[in-house]
Amino acid sequence: MEIAYSLDTIDTVAGEILAFTKARTILFSAPMGSGKTTLIAALCKQLGVMDPVSSPTFSIVNEYKGTHCDVLHFDLYRLKSDEELIQIGFEEYLYRPNTYVFIEWPELSLNYLGDYHLICILPSENSSRKIEIS
Repeated sequence: MEIAYSLDTIDTVAGEILAFTKARTILFSAPMGSGKTTLIAALCKQLGVMDPVSSPTFSIVNEYKGTHCDVLHFDLYRLKSDEELIQIGFEEYLYRPNTYVFIEWPELSLNYLGDYHLICILPSENSSRKIEIS
């Protein structure tokens, strides 16, 4: 699936993504500054998260309570090894019921995941973005 969007349509696109995806683990691949966290914030809004959503670059994981489910938002950019991933308790996070897991910079996590979708964000013209979901 491929979708183009801008900040004006991001909430609608977030709803389309959630309707299309079956797995509750969604990985985000995109260059730095391409809008991963902004898209995740829109997804969280669709899931009933009322708290502000921010990048977990330094905390590694942010947890949000939504009206429909919980959300775990990982940013694995700073992690360099499987050992560091295990030390943060990554595997235990994956077994939480009724929880969406959103992972930025997901390369280290692939060996630990079951079903997931991958969203690639591609910058486009006029500050718009195109995403590909697989």
